[in-house]
Amino acid sequence: MAQEILQEMSALLQKGKAKDVKRLAQEALDQGIDPKEILNEGLLSGMMIIGEKFKNNEVFVPEVLVAARAMSAGTKILEEKLMEAGVEPIGRVVIGTVKGDLHDIGKNLVIMMLKAAGFEVFDLGVDVDADTYIDKAEEVNADIIGMSSLLTTTMPAMKEVIDAMKARGVREKYIVMVGGAPVTQAYADQIGADIYSEDAATAAEKAKAAVLAK
Repeated sequence: MAQEILQEMSALLQKGKAKDVKRLAQEALDQGIDPKEILNEGLLSGMMIIGEKFKNNEVFVPEVLVAARAMSAGTKILEEKLMEAGVEPIGRVVIGTVKGDLHDIGKNLVIMMLKAAGFEVFDLGVDVDADTYIDKAEEVNADIIGMSSLLTTTMPAMKEVIDAMKARGVREKYIVMVGGAPVTQAYADQIGADIYSEDAATAAEKAKAAVLAK
């Protein structure tokens, strides 16, 4: 029975049925299913399938966003129980779109995938300057600083953040992850970033591998 309800939750999440996902999450809790199991088998498994389909161009941004909303609805039901159970995130990520850039859809997709991979994510929003990234990372004891840029004119802001980290003597503390339409592996290497990814699902996979290898 537990397996059935979790499979149904995963399937409905993939269709973006937030109300149904929320209802099933509550039902699963009422049946005494472990909240960690509900999170992993019911919600995250569905989100990972969507991530994989997105990577393969089988679904597109709107489908990912509605699935993410459904995941959010389910997670809210579980939050309190998960805290009581002391579920530790696999790592902490501070992420934002760099100074001068106001695009956020790509960043938001990466956040969804990072959460699905088990990270605690601190979203700084758009137009984020170097000190804001570093101050927040220091405050929450982050593992990763993630930067998104959608314009070639704002890409140099990524290097400014890395330079500011060096100036403050904290470059070695953090894994730096960069991405966005104009960003390439060559550019990431040039500015000294640790991780580059061309899509949200791969970003989460690389982030997880990097944190586990730390």
